[in-house]
Amino acid sequence: MSRRRLTWTLLGIVAAASCGSLRRDAEGEIRSAVAKYAKSIDDADTNLAAEVWETSPNVSFLRPGGHEHGWDEVKRNIYEQAMRGMFAERKLSVRDVHVRVYGDAAWADFYWHFVAKLRKDGSQVETRGRETQVYHRGTGGRWALVHVHYSAMPVTGSGGGL
Repeated sequence: MSRRRLTWTLLGIVAAASCGSLRRDAEGEIRSAVAKYAKSIDDADTNLAAEVWETSPNVSFLRPGGHEHGWDEVKRNIYEQAMRGMFAERKLSVRDVHVRVYGDAAWADFYWHFVAKLRKDGSQVETRGRETQVYHRGTGGRWALVHVHYSAMPVTGSGGGL
């Protein structure tokens, strides 16, 4: 093998290894962001949430009860009114997190279990569902959450979903 061909082969191996390493790093960062997101819900903490979310008008949150457009609506409707206003206590547990990274875009999908205590009467609420989160790597290399879509668990059995 010529030196030139050997050099190009070695550069290709290094580049491929580097891409795999960068992808694993990005996957780890997204998994950390999902955990921080769950903690922000548990604490109804808009400051912590702002460390996860892109705090711009470009974000969205799609859920069975509504659709928020922009960080101001997400902050107000999800964190302040729903999480802090409706619930005295909250615990969002996530499992089976899968992450896919494509350049400066990524998404995570997972199942969740939410247990909370209603502020109005102290009764317990318990729900389960699944969620997809879309992330974008912006300036400075920071991964930021730009879209959430969640739903209840699928309907199974006769007459169920697709």
